[in-house]
Amino acid sequence: MRSRHPITPQEHREHVHGLPVPTKTVKGTFTDPRDGKVYKTVKIGKQVWFAENLNFDCEGSKCYSPPKNAEKYGRLYDWETAKKACPSGWHLPSNEEWDGLVDFAGGEKIAGKKLKAESGWNENGNGTDDYGFSALPGGYGFSGCFGNIGSYSYWWSANEDNSGYAYFWYMHYQDGKVGRHNNNKSYLHSVRCVQDKVLPKGISRGKKK
Repeated sequence: MRSRHPITPQEHREHVHGLPVPTKTVKGTFTDPRDGKVYKTVKIGKQVWFAENLNFDCEGSKCYSPPKNAEKYGRLYDWETAKKACPSGWHLPSNEEWDGLVDFAGGEKIAGKKLKAESGWNENGNGTDDYGFSALPGGYGFSGCFGNIGSYSYWWSANEDNSGYAYFWYMHYQDGKVGRHNNNKSYLHSVRCVQDKVLPKGISRGKKK
């Protein structure tokens, strides 16, 4: 009898957890009709993401000086602005949607390495960019101060924790992990937009909790 090859980690993950084995991704572009900026997009699993941080100049957003940084890292947004900043047909991703991306990329302990860009991170903290997500470390802003560009990525989630705090997702230069935490809504973080799902007729998108 012909022996079966040893089970791979991805096959084990699918068998045990009922999760899909990652396959190819589909890359594209999207032109924001509000300002004409063209963004790279990528379909990862069943989700379509911006493959770069949002760079839409609006009230409630700031640029990490000098202005050319916005071209590479995008702009930074407070949470209330972030909720409305994505163009029509796209939205700020929920914790559930971030979870789906991280699970697809192998889980919180290793997903960062696979989702990070191949260059742009301090101290050789670059990733392999397996899926074209191309995560870059845009840092943060608060009360007129900015920090951690080149070393840390922080992206807002659509989910709030309480009246003053909301969740964000992060990656660091020193490891390949992806994590989730909460922060004051007045902090400035990056935004990654995810494409709206087409809901069945008669079903509306519920309020995010």
